[in-house]
Amino acid sequence: MLPVNQAESIILDLVHPLDSQLDSEIIDLSTATGRILATPVTSQLDFPHWDNSAMDGYAVRYTDVQSASELQPISLNIVEEIPAGYQPQKTIAAGQAARIFTGGCMPQGADTVVMQEHTQHRDNQVLILQAPKPQGFVRHQASFYRAGDPLLESGIQLGAPEIAVLAAAQCTELTVYRRPKVAILSTGNELVTPYQPLQPGQIVDSNQYALTAWVTLCGGIPKVQGIVRDKPDALKQAIAQAILAADIVLSTGGVSVGDYDYVDEILAQLDAEIHIRSVAVKPGKPLTVATFPPPSQRNKKGSSHPVLYFGLPGNPVSALVSCWRFVQPVMKKLSGLPMQRWKPRFIHATSRSELKSDGRRESYLWGQLQLVEGKYEFKLAGGSHSSGNLINLAQTTGLAVVPVGQTLIPAGETVQVLSVSL
Repeated sequence: MLPVNQAESIILDLVHPLDSQLDSEIIDLSTATGRILATPVTSQLDFPHWDNSAMDGYAVRYTDVQSASELQPISLNIVEEIPAGYQPQKTIAAGQAARIFTGGCMPQGADTVVMQEHTQHRDNQVLILQAPKPQGFVRHQASFYRAGDPLLESGIQLGAPEIAVLAAAQCTELTVYRRPKVAILSTGNELVTPYQPLQPGQIVDSNQYALTAWVTLCGGIPKVQGIVRDKPDALKQAIAQAILAADIVLSTGGVSVGDYDYVDEILAQLDAEIHIRSVAVKPGKPLTVATFPPPSQRNKKGSSHPVLYFGLPGNPVSALVSCWRFVQPVMKKLSGLPMQRWKPRFIHATSRSELKSDGRRESYLWGQLQLVEGKYEFKLAGGSHSSGNLINLAQTTGLAVVPVGQTLIPAGETVQVLSVSL
Protein backbone atom coordinates (compact mmCIF):
# COMPACT_ATOMS: atom_id res chain seq x y z
CA MET A 1 0.00 0.00 0.00
CA LEU A 2 1.27 3.44 -0.93
CA PRO A 3 1.10 6.34 1.53
CA VAL A 4 -1.58 8.87 0.59
CA ASN A 5 0.81 11.72 -0.24
CA GLN A 6 2.94 9.48 -2.44
CA ALA A 7 -0.15 8.25 -4.28
CA GLU A 8 -1.30 11.83 -4.80
CA SER A 9 2.09 12.83 -6.22
CA ILE A 10 2.14 9.87 -8.63
CA ILE A 11 -1.40 10.58 -9.81
CA LEU A 12 -0.89 14.29 -10.43
CA ASP A 13 2.36 13.63 -12.31
CA LEU A 14 0.36 11.46 -14.72
CA VAL A 15 -1.96 14.33 -15.67
CA HIS A 16 -1.27 16.20 -18.89
CA PRO A 17 -3.36 19.41 -18.88
CA LEU A 18 -5.46 20.13 -21.93
CA ASP A 19 -3.64 22.06 -24.65
CA SER A 20 -4.82 25.64 -25.18
CA GLN A 21 -4.58 25.21 -28.96
CA LEU A 22 -5.57 21.60 -29.59
CA ASP A 23 -8.13 21.25 -26.81
CA SER A 24 -10.04 24.50 -27.06
CA GLU A 25 -13.28 25.66 -28.63
CA ILE A 26 -14.98 28.96 -29.34
CA ILE A 27 -18.28 29.49 -27.55
CA ASP A 28 -20.81 32.26 -27.12
CA LEU A 29 -20.84 34.32 -23.94
CA SER A 30 -24.35 33.11 -23.16
CA THR A 31 -23.06 29.54 -22.67
CA ALA A 32 -19.77 30.40 -20.93
CA THR A 33 -20.74 30.03 -17.26
CA GLY A 34 -18.34 27.67 -15.50
CA ARG A 35 -16.01 27.31 -18.49
CA ILE A 36 -12.26 27.94 -18.29
CA LEU A 37 -10.52 30.46 -20.54
CA ALA A 38 -7.91 28.90 -22.83
CA THR A 39 -6.53 32.23 -24.04
CA PRO A 40 -6.35 35.72 -22.48
CA VAL A 41 -9.17 38.15 -23.23
CA THR A 42 -8.75 41.80 -24.16
CA SER A 43 -11.35 44.43 -24.98
CA GLN A 44 -11.39 47.34 -27.40
CA LEU A 45 -13.32 49.44 -24.88
CA ASP A 46 -11.99 51.71 -22.15
CA PHE A 47 -13.58 51.46 -18.69
CA PRO A 48 -15.16 53.86 -18.01
CA HIS A 49 -15.89 54.46 -21.70
CA TRP A 50 -15.81 58.22 -21.09
CA ASP A 51 -15.47 60.67 -18.18
CA ASN A 52 -18.67 60.40 -16.15
CA SER A 53 -20.18 61.43 -12.86
CA ALA A 54 -20.06 59.16 -9.81
CA MET A 55 -22.75 61.20 -8.04
CA ASP A 56 -25.98 63.10 -8.58
CA GLY A 57 -25.02 66.77 -8.51
CA TYR A 58 -23.58 69.49 -10.71
CA ALA A 59 -20.72 69.40 -13.22
CA VAL A 60 -18.58 72.52 -12.71
CA ARG A 61 -15.17 74.04 -13.27
CA TYR A 62 -13.14 73.64 -10.09
CA THR A 63 -11.62 77.10 -10.47
CA ASP A 64 -15.12 78.58 -10.20
CA VAL A 65 -16.04 76.89 -6.91
CA GLN A 66 -12.82 76.27 -5.01
CA SER A 67 -13.61 78.96 -2.44
CA ALA A 68 -17.32 78.17 -1.94
CA SER A 69 -18.73 77.87 1.59
CA GLU A 70 -22.09 78.16 3.35
CA LEU A 71 -21.21 81.66 4.43
CA GLN A 72 -20.04 82.64 0.95
CA PRO A 73 -21.85 80.41 -1.54
CA ILE A 74 -21.06 80.71 -5.23
CA SER A 75 -23.89 81.03 -7.74
CA LEU A 76 -23.63 79.36 -11.15
CA ASN A 77 -25.98 79.37 -14.14
CA ILE A 78 -27.39 75.94 -15.07
CA VAL A 79 -27.04 75.55 -18.83
CA GLU A 80 -27.90 71.86 -19.32
CA GLU A 81 -29.28 68.73 -17.68
CA ILE A 82 -27.35 65.47 -18.24
CA PRO A 83 -29.03 62.20 -17.31
CA ALA A 84 -27.30 58.85 -17.89
CA GLY A 85 -27.29 57.94 -21.57
CA TYR A 86 -27.43 61.54 -22.79
CA GLN A 87 -24.70 63.13 -24.89
CA PRO A 88 -23.90 66.65 -23.53
CA GLN A 89 -24.50 69.46 -26.00
CA LYS A 90 -22.98 72.40 -24.11
CA THR A 91 -19.47 73.39 -23.11
CA ILE A 92 -19.26 74.62 -19.53
CA ALA A 93 -17.85 78.13 -19.43
CA ALA A 94 -16.88 80.33 -16.48
CA GLY A 95 -19.81 80.82 -14.12
CA GLN A 96 -21.78 77.91 -15.53
CA ALA A 97 -22.79 74.41 -14.36
CA ALA A 98 -24.71 71.40 -15.70
CA ARG A 99 -27.17 69.37 -13.67
CA ILE A 100 -25.77 65.83 -13.88
CA PHE A 101 -26.88 62.42 -12.64
CA THR A 102 -24.87 59.33 -11.71
CA GLY A 103 -23.32 57.83 -14.82
CA GLY A 104 -23.92 60.93 -16.91
CA CYS A 105 -21.19 62.03 -19.36
CA MET A 106 -19.07 64.92 -18.18
CA PRO A 107 -19.57 67.94 -20.44
CA GLN A 108 -16.67 69.72 -22.08
CA GLY A 109 -15.17 72.39 -19.84
CA ALA A 110 -16.24 70.77 -16.55
CA ASP A 111 -13.69 68.88 -14.45
CA THR A 112 -15.45 68.38 -11.09
CA VAL A 113 -18.81 67.27 -9.72
CA VAL A 114 -20.39 68.89 -6.66
CA MET A 115 -22.77 66.47 -4.92
CA GLN A 116 -26.31 67.82 -4.74
CA GLU A 117 -26.33 67.70 -0.92
CA HIS A 118 -23.85 70.60 -0.97
CA THR A 119 -25.99 72.79 -3.22
CA GLN A 120 -29.25 74.74 -3.41
CA HIS A 121 -31.20 74.83 -6.66
CA ARG A 122 -32.94 78.15 -7.47
CA ASP A 123 -34.69 78.44 -10.83
CA ASN A 124 -31.88 78.32 -13.43
CA GLN A 125 -29.14 78.77 -10.89
CA VAL A 126 -27.39 76.60 -8.33
CA LEU A 127 -25.71 77.79 -5.14
CA ILE A 128 -22.52 75.88 -4.29
CA LEU A 129 -22.37 75.70 -0.48
CA GLN A 130 -19.12 73.76 -0.03
CA ALA A 131 -15.87 73.62 -1.96
CA PRO A 132 -15.38 70.22 -3.60
CA LYS A 133 -12.11 68.39 -4.08
CA PRO A 134 -10.44 68.93 -7.46
CA GLN A 135 -11.89 66.44 -9.96
CA GLY A 136 -14.13 65.14 -7.20
CA PHE A 137 -16.73 62.47 -8.08
CA VAL A 138 -15.45 62.18 -11.65
CA ARG A 139 -14.76 58.70 -13.02
CA HIS A 140 -12.16 59.27 -15.71
CA GLN A 141 -12.10 57.39 -18.99
CA ALA A 142 -9.86 54.27 -18.85
CA SER A 143 -9.20 54.69 -15.11
CA PHE A 144 -10.50 51.16 -14.50
CA TYR A 145 -9.21 49.48 -17.64
CA ARG A 146 -7.47 50.66 -20.81
CA ALA A 147 -8.47 49.16 -24.16
CA GLY A 148 -6.00 46.55 -25.39
CA ASP A 149 -4.64 45.64 -21.95
CA PRO A 150 -5.20 42.10 -20.64
CA LEU A 151 -8.74 41.91 -19.24
CA LEU A 152 -8.93 38.27 -18.05
CA GLU A 153 -6.03 35.81 -18.08
CA SER A 154 -6.18 32.26 -19.37
CA GLY A 155 -6.97 29.59 -16.79
CA ILE A 156 -9.76 31.63 -15.18
CA GLN A 157 -13.03 29.83 -14.51
CA LEU A 158 -15.92 32.03 -15.52
CA GLY A 159 -18.36 32.81 -12.74
CA ALA A 160 -20.91 35.59 -12.37
CA PRO A 161 -18.37 38.45 -11.90
CA GLU A 162 -16.29 37.36 -14.90
CA ILE A 163 -19.38 36.96 -17.08
CA ALA A 164 -20.43 40.49 -16.09
CA VAL A 165 -17.01 41.87 -17.05
CA LEU A 166 -17.07 40.09 -20.41
CA ALA A 167 -20.58 41.28 -21.17
CA ALA A 168 -19.72 44.88 -20.31
CA ALA A 169 -16.60 44.61 -22.48
CA GLN A 170 -18.69 43.23 -25.37
CA CYS A 171 -16.54 40.09 -25.54
CA THR A 172 -19.21 37.80 -26.92
CA GLU A 173 -17.02 35.00 -28.34
CA LEU A 174 -14.57 33.25 -26.07
CA THR A 175 -11.90 30.58 -26.51
CA VAL A 176 -12.27 28.07 -23.70
CA TYR A 177 -10.89 24.64 -22.91
CA ARG A 178 -13.13 21.82 -23.95
CA ARG A 179 -14.67 19.97 -21.04
CA PRO A 180 -12.91 16.75 -19.98
CA LYS A 181 -14.76 13.59 -20.99
CA VAL A 182 -15.16 11.02 -18.22
CA ALA A 183 -16.41 7.50 -18.87
CA ILE A 184 -18.24 5.91 -15.93
CA LEU A 185 -18.99 2.24 -15.52
CA SER A 186 -20.11 0.07 -12.62
CA THR A 187 -19.11 -3.58 -12.26
CA GLY A 188 -20.96 -6.28 -10.37
CA ASN A 189 -23.49 -9.08 -10.82
CA GLU A 190 -25.43 -7.75 -7.85
CA LEU A 191 -26.17 -4.31 -9.32
CA VAL A 192 -29.50 -3.06 -10.64
CA THR A 193 -30.72 0.37 -11.71
CA PRO A 194 -32.94 2.54 -9.45
CA TYR A 195 -35.84 1.72 -11.78
CA GLN A 196 -35.75 -2.04 -11.22
CA PRO A 197 -37.42 -3.87 -8.30
CA LEU A 198 -34.86 -5.26 -5.85
CA GLN A 199 -34.46 -8.98 -5.53
CA PRO A 200 -32.75 -10.65 -2.53
CA GLY A 201 -28.99 -9.99 -2.64
CA GLN A 202 -29.22 -7.15 -5.17
CA ILE A 203 -27.95 -3.57 -4.69
CA VAL A 204 -28.97 -0.38 -6.45
CA ASP A 205 -26.11 1.07 -8.48
CA SER A 206 -25.92 4.47 -6.77
CA ASN A 207 -22.28 4.92 -7.78
CA GLN A 208 -23.08 5.59 -11.41
CA TYR A 209 -25.52 8.35 -10.48
CA ALA A 210 -23.23 9.83 -7.85
CA LEU A 211 -20.22 9.92 -10.16
CA THR A 212 -22.24 11.29 -13.06
CA ALA A 213 -23.44 14.15 -10.86
CA TRP A 214 -19.95 14.70 -9.46
CA VAL A 215 -18.31 14.81 -12.91
CA THR A 216 -20.93 17.29 -14.10
CA LEU A 217 -20.34 19.54 -11.09
CA CYS A 218 -16.59 19.34 -11.80
CA GLY A 219 -17.22 20.73 -15.29
CA GLY A 220 -16.70 17.42 -17.09
CA ILE A 221 -18.84 15.54 -19.59
CA PRO A 222 -19.95 12.19 -18.16
CA LYS A 223 -20.02 9.28 -20.60
CA VAL A 224 -22.25 6.77 -18.84
CA GLN A 225 -21.36 3.19 -19.77
CA GLY A 226 -23.89 1.42 -17.54
CA ILE A 227 -23.58 -1.72 -15.44
CA VAL A 228 -21.07 -4.37 -16.53
CA ARG A 229 -21.46 -7.89 -15.17
CA ASP A 230 -18.55 -9.76 -13.59
CA LYS A 231 -17.61 -11.52 -16.80
CA PRO A 232 -14.06 -10.97 -18.08
CA ASP A 233 -15.03 -10.69 -21.75
CA ALA A 234 -17.82 -8.21 -21.08
CA LEU A 235 -15.61 -6.13 -18.80
CA LYS A 236 -12.74 -6.14 -21.28
CA GLN A 237 -15.02 -4.93 -24.06
CA ALA A 238 -16.52 -2.20 -21.85
CA ILE A 239 -13.12 -0.87 -20.74
CA ALA A 240 -11.79 -0.96 -24.32
CA GLN A 241 -14.75 1.13 -25.46
CA ALA A 242 -14.45 3.52 -22.51
CA ILE A 243 -10.80 4.40 -23.10
CA LEU A 244 -11.63 5.35 -26.70
CA ALA A 245 -14.37 7.75 -25.60
CA ALA A 246 -12.82 9.61 -22.67
CA ASP A 247 -9.91 11.41 -21.07
CA ILE A 248 -10.58 9.67 -17.76
CA VAL A 249 -12.31 6.40 -16.96
CA LEU A 250 -13.94 5.80 -13.58
CA SER A 251 -14.99 2.24 -12.82
CA THR A 252 -16.38 1.10 -9.48
CA GLY A 253 -15.92 -2.36 -8.08
CA GLY A 254 -13.74 -5.25 -9.17
CA VAL A 255 -10.43 -3.90 -7.83
CA SER A 256 -10.11 -5.86 -4.59
CA VAL A 257 -8.78 -9.42 -4.22
CA GLY A 258 -11.99 -11.41 -4.60
CA ASP A 259 -12.63 -14.18 -7.12
CA TYR A 260 -14.75 -11.82 -9.25
CA ASP A 261 -12.34 -8.87 -9.18
CA TYR A 262 -11.02 -8.82 -12.75
CA VAL A 263 -10.16 -5.16 -13.38
CA ASP A 264 -6.38 -5.24 -12.84
CA GLU A 265 -6.02 -8.41 -14.93
CA ILE A 266 -7.99 -6.92 -17.81
CA LEU A 267 -6.08 -3.63 -17.68
CA ALA A 268 -2.87 -5.60 -18.14
CA GLN A 269 -4.40 -7.45 -21.10
CA LEU A 270 -5.25 -4.11 -22.70
CA ASP A 271 -1.62 -2.92 -22.33
CA ALA A 272 -2.31 -0.42 -19.59
CA GLU A 273 0.52 0.70 -17.34
CA ILE A 274 -0.62 0.20 -13.76
CA HIS A 275 0.88 2.77 -11.38
CA ILE A 276 -1.08 2.16 -8.16
CA ARG A 277 -2.91 -0.90 -6.84
CA SER A 278 -3.77 0.14 -3.29
CA VAL A 279 -3.37 3.14 -0.98
CA ALA A 280 -3.03 3.27 2.81
CA VAL A 281 -6.27 5.21 3.19
CA LYS A 282 -9.57 4.54 4.92
CA PRO A 283 -12.02 4.32 3.28
CA GLY A 284 -10.75 3.50 -0.21
CA LYS A 285 -7.75 1.18 0.13
CA PRO A 286 -8.37 -0.78 -3.09
CA LEU A 287 -7.56 1.92 -5.67
CA THR A 288 -6.15 1.07 -9.09
CA VAL A 289 -4.62 3.87 -11.15
CA ALA A 290 -3.43 3.14 -14.68
CA THR A 291 -2.71 4.91 -17.95
CA PHE A 292 -3.34 3.98 -21.55
CA PRO A 293 -1.53 5.47 -24.55
CA PRO A 294 -3.42 8.32 -26.23
CA PRO A 295 -6.19 7.17 -28.60
CA SER A 296 -4.36 8.98 -31.42
CA GLN A 297 -1.46 6.56 -31.01
CA ARG A 298 -3.77 3.56 -30.91
CA ASN A 299 -6.14 4.33 -33.77
CA LYS A 300 -4.79 7.49 -35.45
CA LYS A 301 -7.62 9.60 -34.14
CA GLY A 302 -8.83 11.08 -30.90
CA SER A 303 -7.02 12.85 -28.08
CA SER A 304 -3.24 13.13 -27.91
CA HIS A 305 -3.34 12.79 -24.11
CA PRO A 306 -2.86 9.54 -22.21
CA VAL A 307 -6.11 8.18 -20.83
CA LEU A 308 -6.20 7.93 -17.03
CA TYR A 309 -8.00 4.98 -15.53
CA PHE A 310 -9.26 4.94 -11.93
CA GLY A 311 -10.51 1.65 -10.60
CA LEU A 312 -12.47 2.82 -7.58
CA PRO A 313 -13.83 0.72 -4.73
CA GLY A 314 -17.41 -0.44 -5.12
CA ASN A 315 -18.61 0.76 -1.71
CA PRO A 316 -20.45 4.05 -2.31
CA VAL A 317 -18.67 6.06 0.38
CA SER A 318 -15.25 4.71 -0.64
CA ALA A 319 -15.91 5.63 -4.27
CA LEU A 320 -16.82 9.24 -3.50
CA VAL A 321 -14.06 9.72 -0.93
CA SER A 322 -11.55 8.41 -3.49
CA CYS A 323 -12.89 10.91 -6.03
CA TRP A 324 -12.69 13.82 -3.59
CA ARG A 325 -9.19 12.92 -2.45
CA PHE A 326 -7.53 11.78 -5.67
CA VAL A 327 -9.63 12.44 -8.77
CA GLN A 328 -10.88 15.96 -8.04
CA PRO A 329 -7.37 17.49 -8.34
CA VAL A 330 -6.92 15.52 -11.56
CA MET A 331 -10.10 16.99 -13.05
CA LYS A 332 -9.01 20.49 -12.14
CA LYS A 333 -5.46 20.12 -13.47
CA LEU A 334 -6.63 18.47 -16.68
CA SER A 335 -9.24 21.16 -17.33
CA GLY A 336 -6.72 24.02 -17.49
CA LEU A 337 -6.96 25.58 -14.04
CA PRO A 338 -3.70 26.98 -12.57
CA MET A 339 -1.89 25.06 -9.83
CA GLN A 340 -3.24 27.15 -6.96
CA ARG A 341 -6.77 26.09 -8.01
CA TRP A 342 -6.24 22.36 -8.55
CA LYS A 343 -4.18 21.43 -5.49
CA PRO A 344 -6.26 19.76 -2.74
CA ARG A 345 -7.44 22.37 -0.25
CA PHE A 346 -6.81 21.47 3.38
CA ILE A 347 -8.12 23.74 6.14
CA HIS A 348 -7.27 23.78 9.83
CA ALA A 349 -10.51 23.62 11.80
CA THR A 350 -11.68 23.01 15.33
CA SER A 351 -13.41 19.66 15.62
CA ARG A 352 -16.76 19.80 17.41
CA SER A 353 -16.79 16.00 17.54
CA GLU A 354 -14.51 13.27 18.81
CA LEU A 355 -12.72 11.66 15.86
CA LYS A 356 -11.61 8.03 16.06
CA SER A 357 -9.51 5.75 13.84
CA ASP A 358 -7.68 2.43 14.12
CA GLY A 359 -4.44 4.29 13.34
CA ARG A 360 -3.29 1.82 10.68
CA ARG A 361 -4.22 3.97 7.68
CA GLU A 362 -4.80 7.66 7.02
CA SER A 363 -8.49 7.97 7.81
CA TYR A 364 -11.04 10.38 6.37
CA LEU A 365 -14.18 11.09 8.36
CA TRP A 366 -16.97 12.95 6.62
CA GLY A 367 -19.04 15.80 7.91
CA GLN A 368 -19.67 19.54 7.62
CA LEU A 369 -16.91 22.15 7.38
CA GLN A 370 -18.36 25.49 8.48
CA LEU A 371 -17.07 29.02 9.00
CA VAL A 372 -18.34 30.18 12.41
CA GLU A 373 -17.53 33.75 13.52
CA GLY A 374 -14.47 33.85 11.31
CA LYS A 375 -13.10 30.44 12.33
CA TYR A 376 -13.50 27.05 10.69
CA GLU A 377 -15.24 24.27 12.58
CA PHE A 378 -15.81 20.63 11.65
CA LYS A 379 -18.87 18.64 12.71
CA LEU A 380 -18.79 14.89 12.20
CA ALA A 381 -21.75 13.37 10.38
CA GLY A 382 -23.96 11.38 12.72
CA GLY A 383 -24.44 7.65 12.52
CA SER A 384 -22.13 4.85 11.44
CA HIS A 385 -18.93 5.76 9.57
CA SER A 386 -18.95 2.63 7.45
CA SER A 387 -17.91 2.67 3.80
CA GLY A 388 -21.20 0.96 3.01
CA ASN A 389 -23.33 3.59 4.77
CA LEU A 390 -24.21 6.10 2.11
CA ILE A 391 -27.03 7.75 4.06
CA ASN A 392 -25.00 10.05 6.33
CA LEU A 393 -22.78 11.18 3.46
CA ALA A 394 -25.44 13.68 2.42
CA GLN A 395 -24.46 17.33 2.97
CA THR A 396 -20.77 16.46 3.28
CA THR A 397 -18.54 19.51 2.77
CA GLY A 398 -15.32 18.30 4.38
CA LEU A 399 -13.29 15.21 5.25
CA ALA A 400 -11.44 15.34 8.58
CA VAL A 401 -8.04 13.63 8.45
CA VAL A 402 -6.86 11.34 11.24
CA PRO A 403 -3.17 10.63 10.47
CA VAL A 404 -1.53 7.22 10.46
CA GLY A 405 -0.57 6.19 13.99
CA GLN A 406 -3.20 8.36 15.65
CA THR A 407 -6.38 6.82 17.01
CA LEU A 408 -8.15 9.77 18.59
CA ILE A 409 -8.59 13.51 18.06
CA PRO A 410 -10.61 14.86 21.00
CA ALA A 411 -13.42 17.33 20.50
CA GLY A 412 -12.13 20.90 20.66
CA GLU A 413 -8.78 20.03 19.08
CA THR A 414 -7.53 21.31 15.73
CA VAL A 415 -7.93 18.94 12.81
CA GLN A 416 -6.91 19.11 9.18
CA VAL A 417 -9.98 19.01 6.93
CA LEU A 418 -10.08 18.42 3.17
CA SER A 419 -12.60 20.79 1.62
CA VAL A 420 -14.64 18.93 -0.99
CA SER A 421 -16.39 22.03 -2.29
CA LEU A 422 -15.89 22.71 -5.97
